[in-house]
Amino acid sequence: QVQLVESGGGSVQAGGSLRLSCAASGRTFSTYRMGWFRQAPEKEREFVASISPSGSFTDYGDSVKGRFTISRDNAKNTVYLQMNSLKPEDTAVYYCAAKTSATLYIPRVSRTYDYWGQGIQVTVSS
Repeated sequence: QVQLVESGGGSVQAGGSLRLSCAASGRTFSTYRMGWFRQAPEKEREFVASISPSGSFTDYGDSVKGRFTISRDNAKNTVYLQMNSLKPEDTAVYYCAAKTSATLYIPRVSRTYDYWGQGIQVTVSS
């Protein structure tokens, strides 16, 4: 069982920045494929970013590309999401997700992840 705990959310004005952290349990974090998703009220969960176990490969959703950066520190069992130039439309609950099994994995598809954090609110005001 893997536990994921997000932190760093909050409220910020448009144009500002926030950094989300996701701390993971387990001794094999360096093998986990990690992702961030978000869900705004009355909208479907949306892919934000993913990162490979080594951190060498990253992918971003079109709406955040160039503004958000995903990274990880395997020594700290933590994945980060640096969010810059925030817009009101970035307002959502942000979720950290981990893929630990060898089953089908499509980074942009939420149902292919094995574990999820509880989510953290990010609110961007205009």
